[in-house]
Amino acid sequence: MIRSMTGYGRACKTLHGREITVELRSVNNRFLDCSVRLPRAFSYAEDAIKQLVKDAVQRGKVDVFVSVNAAGAEEATVSLNRPVLEGYLRAMRTMVADYGVQDDISASALSALPDIFVVEKPEEDERQNLADLTAVAAEAIAVYQTMRETEGAAMAADLSSRAETIRGLVGRVEERSPVTLAEYRTRLENKLREVLAGTTIDESRILTEAAIFADRIAVDEETVRLRSHLAQLDSLLAGGGAIGRKLDFLLQEMNREANTIGSKGNDLEQARTVVEIKAELEKIREQIQNIE
Repeated sequence: MIRSMTGYGRACKTLHGREITVELRSVNNRFLDCSVRLPRAFSYAEDAIKQLVKDAVQRGKVDVFVSVNAAGAEEATVSLNRPVLEGYLRAMRTMVADYGVQDDISASALSALPDIFVVEKPEEDERQNLADLTAVAAEAIAVYQTMRETEGAAMAADLSSRAETIRGLVGRVEERSPVTLAEYRTRLENKLREVLAGTTIDESRILTEAAIFADRIAVDEETVRLRSHLAQLDSLLAGGGAIGRKLDFLLQEMNREANTIGSKGNDLEQARTVVEIKAELEKIREQIQNIE
């Protein structure tokens, strides 16, 4: 299965009183670059979530966003620290009695003093939290993978269609090539006879020289190699997997053959066909930039 490097996935689930939301989005990148943003209290889950992404993705810049709403979790309890409060009160009353200061003790003033309250939080089960976070992350990754595979299938269909178009254009080059060679050979023979007019020279030598020069513009080898590259493209698309880099290299080879065909030919019709081939190759290049 071919996958696009761009994609989006989201999953939201409430587990053990916490609403956990995980979102992934990715864009093209030469290598895998994964970043995970978590609430600070759950930062210990970063490596585990990154590993899930690495197991599923070969290339691309992937950003993972995790939010945790603990509204339904067991709440912390707040109680008075009575020994500390009573100590403050005794000290304040002594201050009033001994120094004659105004007695303006209030609940708000006392609340601002250190250690007046005791806050008790339920003990966190990090193992369970980690299991919950990775479970939701796995669901988000599954959605993300489905989207990438859908886009990948569309791109594969487009590439196959363009490869078929190029095959037709190569066939046109092959049909035109013998005509081009014959015309070139005739022109070259006539030119040689014109240049060598009045000179005693073997007729067969003229024909041989014309044939040698004509062979230099033959494109048979290039069209055979181009067809071979197209067959490799079909094979890669059928095999699937992370083939983006292979396709990129293969496209370079196909462009090389097209350029050689263009440089050899001095025929207007063939030159137009080569331009069409290169236009299709450019469209293929744009597509494979998105393939993992």
